[in-house]
Amino acid sequence: MRDNDEVDGRVTLADVAEQAGVSLSTVSKVLNGRSDVSEATRTKVEQLLDLHGYRRRSQAPPQAPLIELVFHELESVWAMELIRGVENVAKENKASVVLTESGTRHAPAPDWIEGVLRRRPLGVVLVFSALPEKVKKQLRSRAIPFVIVDPAGDPDPDVPSVGSANWAGGLAATRHLTDFQHERIGIITGPEDMMCSLARLDGYRSAMTMAGLEVDPSLVRFGDFHVQGGFEHAMDLLERPDRPTAIFAGSDLQALGVLEAARLKGLSVPDDLSVVGYDDVPLAQWSSPALTTVHQPLRQMAEEAARMLLRPHDPGKSALRIELATHLVVRQSTAPPKSS
Repeated sequence: MRDNDEVDGRVTLADVAEQAGVSLSTVSKVLNGRSDVSEATRTKVEQLLDLHGYRRRSQAPPQAPLIELVFHELESVWAMELIRGVENVAKENKASVVLTESGTRHAPAPDWIEGVLRRRPLGVVLVFSALPEKVKKQLRSRAIPFVIVDPAGDPDPDVPSVGSANWAGGLAATRHLTDFQHERIGIITGPEDMMCSLARLDGYRSAMTMAGLEVDPSLVRFGDFHVQGGFEHAMDLLERPDRPTAIFAGSDLQALGVLEAARLKGLSVPDDLSVVGYDDVPLAQWSSPALTTVHQPLRQMAEEAARMLLRPHDPGKSALRIELATHLVVRQSTAPPKSS
């Protein structure tokens, strides 16, 4: 980095160093995400860079162009679909994919930003995430674009995002069950603080209302999208004397937990209990019975996000937000209740 690099056409990085009361090498360390800078100094330098509108005008391309894909966990099978989607686009652009596990819910850990600034990838795809304002500014000041897939909350207007029609998916899943004349329908959605979970729940409620059915709050559960959570919530629902005749699980993994709970309770699926999942991961068609589920285009979502990173975008315009369609895939885990 040259000490006469301009920040806003008038102020140089050397000027920023002088205003911050630090050396030019310290400013360089902040710009490159080095960890050997105190938080107070880093904040002061970042504020000055932001104040003067710093944008890296030119830099040598990374030795190996990278697209960074960030999960808060890598245990779910749907993660593989997202990885494949990003890899497809990376190959098209002669780039590689680096996976990062942030280790925190919905926002990258503080030390993540230091690593990504050092790596200087072509762009960053974050899953189930929200970005603090400070992190957005750091990425933008280094000209590192970012896109969020299935954002945890409603993203700010300046944040590009790719999602799917979660409300419509929840509606289709539940209407399928009400069309079969199910009336007591339980739901195990995802975490209560995630936008997709709430949208699927709203779709469920809308379908119940359309069918003239009341939503029993005792049949509503907030899960974690994992098998164990689905199993535990299903066991609780199925131990009720007025157990549901159908359960809509907000992920295929939770649906697998429901199938296991039904088996332990001696219930036949779909004769005694209908089960609908969500995602349509490859495993869903191989469950026993094969799982009726909502197809969420995970691979396409990841591909679209990766292409957004590499597509020129005018920072002055509103960020692009894409929502892809979902649809119901009917298999063998649903049927009318015995009493119908």
